[in-house]
Amino acid sequence: MTRTLRAEDVYSRLLRGLAMVALLLCLPVRAEPVLVAAASSLKFALEEVLQGYQAEGKGEIQLVFGSSGNFYRQIRQSAPYQLYLSADESYVQQLQRAGLTEGEGVVYCVGRLAYFAPTGSRLQPEQGVEDLRRALEEKRLTRFAIANPAHAPYGRAAREVLQRLQLMESIGPYLVMGENVSQATQFATSGATDGGLIAYSLAVSPPIAARGRYSLVPDHLYQPLLHRAVLIKGAGAGARSLYTYLQSEAAKRVFARHGFGL
Repeated sequence: MTRTLRAEDVYSRLLRGLAMVALLLCLPVRAEPVLVAAASSLKFALEEVLQGYQAEGKGEIQLVFGSSGNFYRQIRQSAPYQLYLSADESYVQQLQRAGLTEGEGVVYCVGRLAYFAPTGSRLQPEQGVEDLRRALEEKRLTRFAIANPAHAPYGRAAREVLQRLQLMESIGPYLVMGENVSQATQFATSGATDGGLIAYSLAVSPPIAARGRYSLVPDHLYQPLLHRAVLIKGAGAGARSLYTYLQSEAAKRVFARHGFGL
């Protein structure tokens, strides 16, 4: 059946259509939050940096914490991150060579390792990381946490320390590996292990520091943990703004307060 429309009907429908278009044009467009892949060692520091950043009226940021190596693989597989904050600059350099980043990025802080023991542990971190040798000799050690060296920069640094101290073979049977340094810290603070080698930036944070004792591992025992930030190809204005803010004096003060070197 064919229906003939009157001119008034057509005009009325046209007006309603125009009104709908005008309404849609007036609606605010909600920007997607900037997705940031960040090394676990940054958790407390970066959350504080973000408070300062957003206090300036900047846009919405969504932080995802994990191991730098896993983020590297995800970005290679087109994960929608716009900004990558790696605890190991070699991952950034590999992404740059693959043509996935905007330039080489920038080193904005340096991570450090801590020797941590939870309250009640028989380990004595106050005596330095050499205490591990005595703990093995005196059979004070049953389990010890580090991050997985296969993809976590702090795990690789922890393995270097144990190798430099020539403890890797003897401590091997006691090692418990976290997926990233954040999980290794959970093992070390919960009593699941006697202690662990964790990020100093996590050890000094009040929630972690309250759960045990710790000491700074001498930095000559491992390669520097250079934290490099880089924009992923196609990053938007929000990611660029945060990338710049990370290099500001205000952000540097926060990173220093959380135990990072600069």
